[in-house]
Amino acid sequence: AGDEPGTPQGPRAPLHGPVGRPAAPPAGADLAGITRTEIIDRAKSWVAAKVPYSMTAYWSDGYRQDCSGFVSMAWKLPANEWTGSLGTVADRITKEELQPGDILLFHNASDPQKGSHVVIFGGWTDGTRTAYTAYEQTPPHTRKLDTPYAYWSNSAQYLPYRYKGVAASGAGKAGAAGTGQAPPGAAGP
Repeated sequence: AGDEPGTPQGPRAPLHGPVGRPAAPPAGADLAGITRTEIIDRAKSWVAAKVPYSMTAYWSDGYRQDCSGFVSMAWKLPANEWTGSLGTVADRITKEELQPGDILLFHNASDPQKGSHVVIFGGWTDGTRTAYTAYEQTPPHTRKLDTPYAYWSNSAQYLPYRYKGVAASGAGKAGAAGTGQAPPGAAGP
């Protein structure tokens, strides 16, 4: 952690903050168990609770109350990641591959305090794929909001990623059930 640049989010941290201890990895270190439905349901739980935004506070579940802590929670990661480390637990994908539970990540490596942010992709709002439902942790509290692709500001800097631990099975079901939309590629040319 000592070699990570300064960031308002803080470096990668254990659950419940600096005084906490890292959670044990899942049994057998098999991370491929979380479904897209579970990711979205976990995100919705913070939206319903209106978790207040904070870069220093930790919610009762141990996750930091900022954007990267929110994604860490939704993905059920064993620690609080930050925008500079989320890419290490995810694979870069294309806009066309986006499915509910994936993220749009902007990490400003030269100055993490200027614009770095991450949101959870909840599904396309229509067939044009110019807007989507975003779940995000931002002041004053967690929200669900229809958002222009890729984001309101610095749009070209937001890149889509998929958590390496998302279960492959049932991905289409989560896309259809979680958004009221057919999963990408399910219909059309």
